[in-house]
Amino acid sequence: MFWEIALTTLGGLGLFLFGIQIMASGMQKAAGDRFRRILEVLTNKPVLGVITGILVTILVQSSSTASVMVVGFANAGLMNLSQAISVIIGANVGTTVTAQLVSFEIWVIALPAIAFGSLLNFFGRRRTQRYIGQTVLGLGLLFLGMITMSDGMSPLRDLDAFYDLLVYFSNYPVLGILAGAIFTALIQSSSAATGVIIALTTQDLIPFEAAVPLILGTNIGTSITAILAGIGANVAARRAAAAHVVFNVVGVVLILIFLTPFSELVVHTADSVPRQVANTHTAFNLFNTLVFLVFLKYFNQLICWVIPGDGEKVDFGPKYLDARILKTPAVAIGGAKQELLRMAGIAKEMLDESLELFQKGDLKKIKHIDQMEELVDGLEKEINVYLSELSQHSMTQQQTKLVSNLMSAANDLERIGDHAENIMQLGEMKVEDKLPFSNTAIEEIKGFGNKISWMLKNAITAFETNDKELAYEVIKQDDEVDDQEKSLRNAHIERINTKKCYPSAGVIFLDLLSNLERVGDHAKNIAELVLEEN
Repeated sequence: MFWEIALTTLGGLGLFLFGIQIMASGMQKAAGDRFRRILEVLTNKPVLGVITGILVTILVQSSSTASVMVVGFANAGLMNLSQAISVIIGANVGTTVTAQLVSFEIWVIALPAIAFGSLLNFFGRRRTQRYIGQTVLGLGLLFLGMITMSDGMSPLRDLDAFYDLLVYFSNYPVLGILAGAIFTALIQSSSAATGVIIALTTQDLIPFEAAVPLILGTNIGTSITAILAGIGANVAARRAAAAHVVFNVVGVVLILIFLTPFSELVVHTADSVPRQVANTHTAFNLFNTLVFLVFLKYFNQLICWVIPGDGEKVDFGPKYLDARILKTPAVAIGGAKQELLRMAGIAKEMLDESLELFQKGDLKKIKHIDQMEELVDGLEKEINVYLSELSQHSMTQQQTKLVSNLMSAANDLERIGDHAENIMQLGEMKVEDKLPFSNTAIEEIKGFGNKISWMLKNAITAFETNDKELAYEVIKQDDEVDDQEKSLRNAHIERINTKKCYPSAGVIFLDLLSNLERVGDHAKNIAELVLEEN
């Protein structure tokens, strides 16, 4: 009987998790660019941040994933602590949506949803139709997983040991909280953990009194993903991760103090235990949200005290593009140049981190690099739109030339970001496929990468300071880079021919050389813009 219960329950849990994944993927694709840019609506208003956190979590169907995104954005300098905390608060509210869905007795639609979603997914003529079909299919699989888990757990009714354990949790809520936290941390999904608890109540295997501590524990357990994401990150990211932990732990402690009146209040919100459990999850997070919004200022100070250090505040999106100064071209051009230099710094950091990832195999940098790539792409669009609007105003011939140069530089920096992302992907392939690279090849990559990084750094400096001599040095270096790239390519092809190098590793090495050489070309383009200025 043990194996029957275990396999059926785990199979149902697998369906539940897969359903969440499929549904989230469909929702994200249907949202398109709106999802990628959803965090751009963040301002210093905490309520708006909470709403954004709710929306993001509904889309990704995981508060853990949303929290990891927040930690990553904080690490990239795209979000300050107040914004990070408000989104994390919203993420905890957003994750209750799944629990509310599965608590209703609508499992009868599981198979019809799978059938309808599959038809729409496979035969939909438009992409949006297929994405909606994928979402409905995921929802159906989620419900089917709940049914399977519930049926698999039904034999537990006859086990006295299981019943005694639940009674023990009812008498000692702290143990129930601990059990819920550990279980959620293991499966890394509070939605799935809550789904399991609701499935238990559906079969009358667990009373409401024992379910409440378990539900509270799931909110603590979901913090483990943010903690893992914050390891090795900067101060801002570690503070965002700490905020998620403190938010849930403090909230659970507050509810634990008033557990009896809280439970009695929730009992009156619904007639069935599954609905009461879902409402417990929602009520806890809404209560927590209200408390922390009221004391947000002090919460910020607490997190800064817990995680000391200097956290740089960098606004998300453009910082220096102000539409109000477009009528003053000289000032507007200065702002656009500042924004461009900010973009250049991010592109340079992308290149350096991608090279480090390739050489050391640190895949933790992938999220950070991806986030910087999105920021670089966004800034390139924002800068070009801003400069296009500026070009509609009356400008001198020199100002017109400057605007043209800024647009060209923005395009080059965006392409550098693309090549840095390519290098990151090559590094990921190298690690995942366990491709061997000789010490000679690694040293060649390091030396060539350092030279390209030097070119980009000095091209940016020359552009910032209008240093024509430095720009000329960068341009002169490009010829040496081309020659070195050819030399390294020929030497590596010789190693492949003599079977001193693994063929698949050789292909990646040559792709890496090509991407670095292209970065050098774009650095040269930026330096040439300096020489063109009068």
